[in-house]
Amino acid sequence: MPVVVVANPKGGVGKSTLSTQLAGYWASRGHKVMLGDADRQQSSKLWLSLRSPQAAPIDTWKLGPDYIARPPAGTTHVVIDTPAGLHGWRFDDVLRLADRLLVPVQPSIFDIYAAQDFLDRIASQRKLQGLKIGLVGVRVDARTRAAEQLREFLSRQPHELLGMLRPTTSYAHMAAHGLTLWDLNPNQVERDLAQWDPITRWVDAD
Repeated sequence: MPVVVVANPKGGVGKSTLSTQLAGYWASRGHKVMLGDADRQQSSKLWLSLRSPQAAPIDTWKLGPDYIARPPAGTTHVVIDTPAGLHGWRFDDVLRLADRLLVPVQPSIFDIYAAQDFLDRIASQRKLQGLKIGLVGVRVDARTRAAEQLREFLSRQPHELLGMLRPTTSYAHMAAHGLTLWDLNPNQVERDLAQWDPITRWVDAD
């Protein structure tokens, strides 16, 4: 069962956007998807509550009688959204579940330094050294100097750069209705689907 954890120590970098969109992608392919929300703000859980019953179903984890959260029966694909400042035993517990780690990074010097510290911390942990890590630029205007700096930073990392997502209000509009790109008419979001193509191929790869 593939498990993708979306993480970055900094808040507001697009973790919930990546998590909900990825869950929506897998659900659109007919998979039984669980979207787990480890963030105290519960943004992904709120998003699920806004999702239309007509959209491809996405579940969340169930709390058992022992108060341990588990995927619902039959779950085939898991996405876990994480909080800002993830560290300590919670950091270890969440990443121990992951097959792949998706790290969103925004084009600002503060985000770049925070991402570098986070990636260095993962590299220092021997038990996480086999973890597959993908990097995604978020809210990137390719015409700006900031975008060039972000691309330069990401290209120096030993992890795969999966792509850059453009700044668009479409993600905010979709979030307000519990929707994803794969719930819309593909002709309306053709450009965004193209940007997501390398990300979805990466999470689907063996």
